[in-house]
Amino acid sequence: MPSSRRRLTASLVTVLVLTTAGGLCWWGAHSAAEFIEKRSLGNVQRALMLDGKEWVTVTTDGLQVHLSGTAPTEVDRFRAMSAASTAVDSSRIIDDMTVAAVAALAPPPLKIELLRNDDGISVIGLIPSSSNRAALIRTLRDETAAPQITDLLEVSDQKPSEGWDKSVQFGLRAAQLAPRAKISIEAGTVHVSAITDSREEKGRLETSLNQAVPDGVKLQTEISAPRPVISPFMLRFLIDKDGPRFDACSADNEEGRDRIVEAAVDAGVDGIPGCTLGLGAPSPQWADAAVAAIAAVKQLGAGTVTLSDADVALVVPANIEKTVYDAATSKLEQALPDVFSLRAEQEKSTEDQEQGPAEFTATLDEKQKLSMRGRITNSRMHEAVDSLARSRFSEVQSNLLDDDAVPSGWTVRVLAAIEALDTLDYGSVQVTPDLIALSGTSGNPEATEAAAAQLADRLGPGVPFELSVRYDRLLDPALNLPDGNECVRQLNIIMSEAEIGFEPNKSSIAGDPAPTLERLADVMKECRDYQIEAGGHTDSQGSEGFNADLSRGRAQALVRVMREAGIDTANMTSRGFGESQPIASNETEAGREENRRIEFRLMSERPVRTETLPPPVTLQGTTAEPSAEDADHSHDEEPAPLTDEDILAESMASITLGPIFAGENMEGPINLTAAATMIRTLIAPSAAQVSQPETEFFGPPIPTAGTSPFAPATVGASEEFLSPQQREENIILPVQTPDENTPRPSPRPDEVAEEAASE
Repeated sequence: MPSSRRRLTASLVTVLVLTTAGGLCWWGAHSAAEFIEKRSLGNVQRALMLDGKEWVTVTTDGLQVHLSGTAPTEVDRFRAMSAASTAVDSSRIIDDMTVAAVAALAPPPLKIELLRNDDGISVIGLIPSSSNRAALIRTLRDETAAPQITDLLEVSDQKPSEGWDKSVQFGLRAAQLAPRAKISIEAGTVHVSAITDSREEKGRLETSLNQAVPDGVKLQTEISAPRPVISPFMLRFLIDKDGPRFDACSADNEEGRDRIVEAAVDAGVDGIPGCTLGLGAPSPQWADAAVAAIAAVKQLGAGTVTLSDADVALVVPANIEKTVYDAATSKLEQALPDVFSLRAEQEKSTEDQEQGPAEFTATLDEKQKLSMRGRITNSRMHEAVDSLARSRFSEVQSNLLDDDAVPSGWTVRVLAAIEALDTLDYGSVQVTPDLIALSGTSGNPEATEAAAAQLADRLGPGVPFELSVRYDRLLDPALNLPDGNECVRQLNIIMSEAEIGFEPNKSSIAGDPAPTLERLADVMKECRDYQIEAGGHTDSQGSEGFNADLSRGRAQALVRVMREAGIDTANMTSRGFGESQPIASNETEAGREENRRIEFRLMSERPVRTETLPPPVTLQGTTAEPSAEDADHSHDEEPAPLTDEDILAESMASITLGPIFAGENMEGPINLTAAATMIRTLIAPSAAQVSQPETEFFGPPIPTAGTSPFAPATVGASEEFLSPQQREENIILPVQTPDENTPRPSPRPDEVAEEAASE
């Protein structure tokens, strides 16, 4: 019995131990599974949240992770799976996600884009199946001379909207008018983005498009053109009683324009002033010079600054204090780039003009127009200065005031200054009792030395001067550079003799153009700075649009092969005139052959400045000292000062006898001193008589005896004393052969002839 109880107790203990052990194992397994589920759930939720997938619902079932929810797109569903895989093994993930239904996609709109350039036309877009695709391509091929047409159109079953056909027809017309353009065609709207060769061509294209647009079609244009050539490249800024403003403004790029406008606004200009973008700036640092010049006028508070190419002229009113004027001009001179030269001048007040030192200023512009202002000795010297100026320059504007208080020898200085200014192509000269200042531009590389020699020859030794002359190779006659018209003439001669041909109805060059290109290259070496247009022309065969495109393509082909041959064509453009400018009849084969040509045309007589002008050559000093021989003679006798008669005689000799003798082949230099002595003798009696009061006398002059051994004569010429009859018999009238410059004189009017016969 006791043993049975012990066996039962042992069995119960064993069962209890096993049950406890099993319970503990179950609890441990359950706890472990719960821990793994919670950890997996947290890791996956964290990964999805970091990836922005808040729409995913995560549940766990043991080791399995269930993802559910509605993904916006299939891509989002895939990215959610990828994000969860970074937290748990991908084999444990169960994808229960769905994708949101996608709305039905709208069909693309009907649209055609025409891309046209020198290589051809590309047609891209979607057209309705009811359109005649072959006819559209055929129209482009027939109405344009495009070398290639690429068809990339697709067809849709959509029904075209109202205005589609009108828009397509107008778009094809626009493709014919614009050789380099992108044309977008939609129902009721045509957008044209084009590039033209000039502002004139831009205007013509805009006009043609506006005239061709049909009713019910909206035209949108974006047409650009190259910048114009500005010569001289100029900016003029002033501050006066009317406030700060621009009289002229030019800039070479957008950044420079913005800087110039900003400086003007900072100086007080209201609003945003206009400033023209163009070509022809004398230096890439144009904006730096312009900003510094505007700042100088702002610092002064009044005045005018003018930038003409590389010359800077600052004019300051008389009421500005001298210290302020000196500080502003000094600062401006330091701020200007090296290529620019400054000429600053402060105006004189009325009181200073009456009481201040004598001053003479002459300004010569590029058209050889001379403006003079200042003081001169008297009316006779005034006339001598005017006569000399008119003999040297094409147009003279004289504002000289008579003032007998000017220093001795003043007129000689003025005459010397005018002669020195004549060595320049344009510039200015200022004469004061202490200095002669000359500045400007010349085509002579030795113009500075020539001007100094001219001053020394006229003034003698010891006169201070300051010279600042810039050399411009385009003005150098020694280089024998052709002008624009001569360049075009030579190019057209070459083309008229050329064997360059084109394939029938194509712009492709046929044959070998190398010999002609060599001749064109020789001419273009010196003509590359001029704006020249190569114009293509055709006969009247073919449609008007086809001929226009064909002529344009051939002109472009010629310019292209010139460029490929190494010829500088940066300033050359091309244009097609089609059949619009025939030079012969199109009724014959010979006439049609003559009309098929390429002609060059000059667009501007002013060259485009492609090189920066060199800095001016400056020279300061005094006129040369006399030679040793002259110095020895000077000890013997002091030279007498020049009288008004001496000055007038030398001036007249230079004006009148100089040009006469210059036309002769003379071995030695012209002795103007001797001529002046003769003229001095001629004018002496009349000069003496000027101071004597004369009795007013009416009627013909009565001959009077004079002390001079010469008979009265025209100043600048001499003659033997002959009787009136002998002089009349010896009159010889030169007869000129009429030409284009000297036309044949018209017949004398009848009433004049009758009056002469009656007398």
